Amino acid sequence: MGRATALERLARGDRVIVIGSNPAKAVEGTEFLQADLSSVKEVVRVASEITGPVDALALFANRTQSKRVETPEGLEYTFALYYLSRYLLGELLLPQLEASPQPVIINVAGVGMRVGRIHWDDMQLRRKYGLVKAQLQAGRANDLLGVSFAAQGRRTRYVHYHPGFTRSGSQNVVIKLLARFFARPVAESVKPIVSWISTPPEQPLTAIDRGKDVPLTLKTLSPADAARLDAYTKGLAALADLN
Repeated sequence: MGRATALERLARGDRVIVIGSNPAKAVEGTEFLQADLSSVKEVVRVASEITGPVDALALFANRTQSKRVETPEGLEYTFALYYLSRYLLGELLLPQLEASPQPVIINVAGVGMRVGRIHWDDMQLRRKYGLVKAQLQAGRANDLLGVSFAAQGRRTRYVHYHPGFTRSGSQNVVIKLLARFFARPVAESVKPIVSWISTPPEQPLTAIDRGKDVPLTLKTLSPADAARLDAYTKGLAALADLN
């Protein structure tokens, strides 16, 4: 979906910067910045290379791990890549976003889903890890990320977007087969993203699940839980040099 969004915005004449780990997947016509977004140091480095105003920050990075993997900074991999990198990019690029006339962050995850939870007593899943468990926790953390971001009275608008099952190029044989029959085409899924970049919503926080508005009163968007997660995140040892 990131590739499709980049191509659509390039076609409209935008300057597009893509951050990724594999240069072979760079989109022709974009500026490619190589970085391992599961690493706090790498996220900080790559964010420092983006100096001009940023109109839109679209967040897509995610990758599953069947077994628990710990980053060199001592963080569970899915938490670090799927949640923490998005938190950091939003904060580190905030001055560049606020310098834009109509800035917006679009967080592509699973807003609207009620399954999964934050494991407050074991956020890094050291005691009991599971691929789905890690994905769902990071997904719910992203829900709360938008809530805490919007609560701080910034000009930058925040959009949570759950596109649903999309033909996104997975290499998993079962998923590829299911996608062939049940998934939405990528071009259809990215249309709202492309539109929000041009015309961000007026409200500080918007949540869309497969084309439908998500009530911001949903339990998974709890302001109290969002504040709790924000405090936990700021207290991470891996972020000590940033505070």
